[in-house]
Amino acid sequence: MSGKSYVVQDYERSVTLRLGNLVGDGAKGSGIIFIIPCIDTYCKVDLRTVSFNVPPQEVLTKDLVCIKVDAVVYYRIVDSTASILNVSDVGRSTRRLAAITLRNVVATKTLTEIISERVIISSKIENNLQEATRPWGVDVERVEMKEVRLPAQLQKLMATEAETEREASAKIIIASGEQKSSRFIRDAAATIDKSAYALQLKYLLTIDSVASAHNKDQDIIVFPFPAELAELGAKFIAKGSDKMHKNILRYFQHKNKAAQHVDPVHVDLV
Repeated sequence: MSGKSYVVQDYERSVTLRLGNLVGDGAKGSGIIFIIPCIDTYCKVDLRTVSFNVPPQEVLTKDLVCIKVDAVVYYRIVDSTASILNVSDVGRSTRRLAAITLRNVVATKTLTEIISERVIISSKIENNLQEATRPWGVDVERVEMKEVRLPAQLQKLMATEAETEREASAKIIIASGEQKSSRFIRDAAATIDKSAYALQLKYLLTIDSVASAHNKDQDIIVFPFPAELAELGAKFIAKGSDKMHKNILRYFQHKNKAAQHVDPVHVDLV
């Protein structure tokens, strides 16, 4: 009976069964392997890391929101003999178990937790999947949640809620700024009231701003007029008007007295 040979690569392992029994101590490494036809069967096991996508899974979250989530899984076989003897198809079984584990873990979380705690959830899925596939000689290296898909109506509601929160935050910031500004203005007004020099400075700044605002298209000279001088002029005018009024009154009183002392004129009628 002639034998048959085949080559095993460095990244592969060979598991040979003779009449259904494991040959030797288990898997054999790279090199040339000889088998006896019709008696021996062999299987090659790839030891390199394999990745696969978990298709979108429809899940009802803890707070009763229906979502779809998917993930990507990286794994490799570390025990070639166990991957052949303990499971019929290690790749297909790992894929199915990954989908089930993803649904089970996500279903225990609320929507907010799923969105904000992706790393924690991915780590929990990885640990659960690792524990379940260890008897198959599988080492789960990494699990990553890829996308969380929400219903269209829920997306609109969340967008509206986020916009409302942004508007409320903006109003709070504006109100806080106005409060601080009013406090500064109040303190500045109190300082100006206590200092005459500060009041004069404010007066000159106001004059300057008025001159700048009205002097764009025409030449206008704004001359600052001291308030004290204006008050003095008003008092002078008031005194002058009182004196004029008294002189006019004296004039008319004198006219009335003169009219009373005029002798009557007698006219003889012929």
